Amino acid sequence: MGILEGKNILVAGVTLDTSIAFHVARIAQAEGANVIVSNFGRAMSLTGRVIKKLDPVPPLLEVDVTNADHLAGLADAVGEHVDRLDGVVHSLAFANPETALGGKFLTTPYPDVSTAMHVSAYSFTSLAMAVKPLLANPASVVGLTFDATISWPVYDWMGVAKAALESTSRYLARYLGPDGVRVNLVAAGPLQTLAKKAIGGADEFDTIWAQRAPIGWDPKDQEPTAKAVVALLSDWFPATTGEIIHVDGGVHAMGA
Repeated sequence: MGILEGKNILVAGVTLDTSIAFHVARIAQAEGANVIVSNFGRAMSLTGRVIKKLDPVPPLLEVDVTNADHLAGLADAVGEHVDRLDGVVHSLAFANPETALGGKFLTTPYPDVSTAMHVSAYSFTSLAMAVKPLLANPASVVGLTFDATISWPVYDWMGVAKAALESTSRYLARYLGPDGVRVNLVAAGPLQTLAKKAIGGADEFDTIWAQRAPIGWDPKDQEPTAKAVVALLSDWFPATTGEIIHVDGGVHAMGA
């Protein structure tokens, strides 16, 4: 019996099979979960193809977290497949790579900053609230971050948005805790995902991790991060909320 046996999990943000969310969905299924996935817009076709690699092929919902109508209808859309949700995975982030990333921090126009904050931080709350009518007691909401306690080369406004996400997770933990909902984040090291490829100069992270990770780091292996997410979705962390679990080879703890 798997650690998610019989649980219903929504995984938002599945794109290619290099995405962390895809591997979360895959491992969650292997651990006994009923999985629903989401994406939106042109990416829906990518998601529709990649989830054919999962067994069973999960339902695919269109959810744009900046679209109020999508959020308003999400509980009903999920409810067509399951009667409750035991877990939600937020694997969503966006900042305009032309203006908000790659060393352009000092000249980024506010509308692009606003978009980064909306998609990457505020949506953690809006997604959780959209499905709150279906959340079981207990339930687990898990998001993904990249250590925002310090500044990083080229990460720029996404780093600021991740700092907001990390604060948001703590407030969600405060306000949803009385309903039995745990809220945690996994801080992953740099992985070869579609999002990373969009950041100019992001290969510098691979050099940093190669030098500083005391137990090593494989940027092509999403499984350690996905396993941490699945563990937080399970009943094995019943008294953990408002936490950030680092899956980064130990770099966050090294001074130099």
